Amino acid sequence: MNAPVDVTQATFKDEVIEADTPVLVDFWAEWCGPCRKLSPILDEIAEEMSGEIKVAKVNVDDERALGAMFQVLSIPTVLLFKDGKKVDEFVGVQPKSQIISRIQAQQ
Repeated sequence: MNAPVDVTQATFKDEVIEADTPVLVDFWAEWCGPCRKLSPILDEIAEEMSGEIKVAKVNVDDERALGAMFQVLSIPTVLLFKDGKKVDEFVGVQPKSQIISRIQAQQ
């Protein structure tokens, strides 16, 4: 199983910037209802697109600096990184098919 990986400021460079595959980074928090709706969708994407994409999660309560660095103003915010650069971003819950389309548009 290719489960999402928890990312901190200390591991962000290794896990996201220097990743071999595109990385979908979910900025979330425990108390966020929409985040809880999005989480299982991202889990499915991580499983189904294993080897094509990595899914990473950043808890904004624990990693405020990362949230600030990427100007995350509301959650869930999902950023897509490819070759170490942010290439796409969306805010809020989106259908799985739409998220996959966004990923494929960057491949």
